[in-house]
Amino acid sequence: MSAPKINAAFYRGNKQFVVEQVEAAPPAAGQARLRIAYCGICGTDMHVFHGNMDARVGTNRTIGHEMSATVESVGEGVSQDLVGQNVVVRPLDPCGNCPACKAGHSHICHNQKFLGLDTDGAMQELWNVPAHTLHKLPDGLRLDHAALIEPVAVACHDVRMSGLKAGEDVVVIGGGPIGILVAMVARDAGGNVVISEVNPNRLAIAQKLGFDTVNPAEVDLKEEINTRTGTKGADVVFEVSGTQPGVDAMTAVAATRARIVMVAIHAKKPEIDMFQFFWRELKLIGARVYEPEDYEKAIAIIAAGGVDAETIITDVAPLSDIQAAFEALDSSPTAMKSLIKVGANA
Repeated sequence: MSAPKINAAFYRGNKQFVVEQVEAAPPAAGQARLRIAYCGICGTDMHVFHGNMDARVGTNRTIGHEMSATVESVGEGVSQDLVGQNVVVRPLDPCGNCPACKAGHSHICHNQKFLGLDTDGAMQELWNVPAHTLHKLPDGLRLDHAALIEPVAVACHDVRMSGLKAGEDVVVIGGGPIGILVAMVARDAGGNVVISEVNPNRLAIAQKLGFDTVNPAEVDLKEEINTRTGTKGADVVFEVSGTQPGVDAMTAVAATRARIVMVAIHAKKPEIDMFQFFWRELKLIGARVYEPEDYEKAIAIIAAGGVDAETIITDVAPLSDIQAAFEALDSSPTAMKSLIKVGANA
């Protein structure tokens, strides 16, 4: 029996994607073959598009990891009960042997392979993945909404690491896609959330989603948060902007013994006001990707409507238009989350 032909998008360097027909390999032992429905474009994918990750991904890679799919077949050693299930992939393939893995922290494995970057990913009609990466979706969850589960799981991990308790005051610095999702998950956990953002289009989306917002280019953020909290400051701060002003703000708005979660990846080392950590006994918490429980929480939140998927998903394009989709997202001042509609099951 000949291998099926599928459409797959390949990053070829120099901001170029091409869609070609290739033969789909059968799933190996321990793998599941997925028919991809939707795949989101994330910030890391945009870094690939700009050529910033060529040394890691090369120039013949099918990327993509924010996805939803249906299990089409399975390899040896994988339960046939998975076939026909709607799923998402937690795109981490840890080594199992490093100190982090042995300590039970395989999500930050020293030798972590990230599926869709270090391996081919979901911007193809059929994708073979390790079966241990799958999470089943509940009946009735739309597959376009399910493509948000991976970034929502990031937000769930961030909020879980913060130790947020219901009724606490929260400041999210940066109102981009991840910042908005962190704000949604924090609100779902009972936090009183304020989003700090300078982009008027992002502020408008945050306000549409019902969030209190502050534009620190127009208002003194520290004074505004002190006014809102009776001079106390924020109990939990999420730095999602990746900017020096964001780092300056994270200590300025923090309450006594506040927890600051570093969500953003900073391109260069920022300057941090360490005195405030002494003065107010602050805690700085690193948070990276997610663990299985964060995925299950993300699935539950989206299924229950805790994330406004219709507002977050601002653009959907077919796989054949992937080049135009990346170019449009690169230049759009209003896009929040763009999806690629990959397969006929979408």
